[in-house]
Amino acid sequence: MRNREDNVIQFKKKRKGMAAIFVVLFLVVFIVVLLTCFRIDSIEVTGNKHYNKEEIKDFVFAKGYIDNTVLLMLKNKIHPIEDIPFIAKLDIEYVSAHKVTVTVYEKAMAGCIEYMNAYVYFDQDGYVLEISQTKLDDAPCITGMSFESMELHEKLPIKDEDRFKIILKLTQLIDKYELKIDSIKFTSEGEIVMGYQSIRIELGDGRDLEEQLVDLNKILQGLEGKKGTLNMRDFNSASGKASFKTSTE
Repeated sequence: MRNREDNVIQFKKKRKGMAAIFVVLFLVVFIVVLLTCFRIDSIEVTGNKHYNKEEIKDFVFAKGYIDNTVLLMLKNKIHPIEDIPFIAKLDIEYVSAHKVTVTVYEKAMAGCIEYMNAYVYFDQDGYVLEISQTKLDDAPCITGMSFESMELHEKLPIKDEDRFKIILKLTQLIDKYELKIDSIKFTSEGEIVMGYQSIRIELGDGRDLEEQLVDLNKILQGLEGKKGTLNMRDFNSASGKASFKTSTE
């Protein structure tokens, strides 16, 4: 009887030992397969505008990210890549054993304001998205204004509500009509002056922005390569005429 019990105990120990060995072997094989059969050979990047493909790839593999499709995707689910200037989110998706796609969701920049040797970028509702030393070409920069402070994720600290509304409407219309405006300036008289290449565009006090900007692209196309001042203070959309004075300077 004693021998039979000892045999049963020994058998159970052997079975547990075999099970443990099997688990270890399984894990070893799994890790080897995971590391050798899921190496990333291709990354497809979409949605990027401010950063090129190589810069996005550098962000993806920064901070210990592994060159493995499965591990990369899992790690991004647990610890998403964050704190990249001008980017709201990077979405990494598994395509195949050797390929992932990275979808870039950029922050919707409406414009920027120069502040203390930096550029303050804001959205179409006037909230500050980024404060950076980098000047983006596709975000018109507003000058001629002064501020005591700026806070990230807060509204632009513009005390004049009418001025605030004009800035938002102006940047929204620039985006709506896909205008390539280089700069926006508020003069000491409260008038708006925009810059496009070598052309100075005078809009007046901003009360007729919709009429002034709706056909501006067509007007600027006719002035391509010229240098001077486009006076649109009294622009009439019915006649579609604006005066242009060539500059020789």
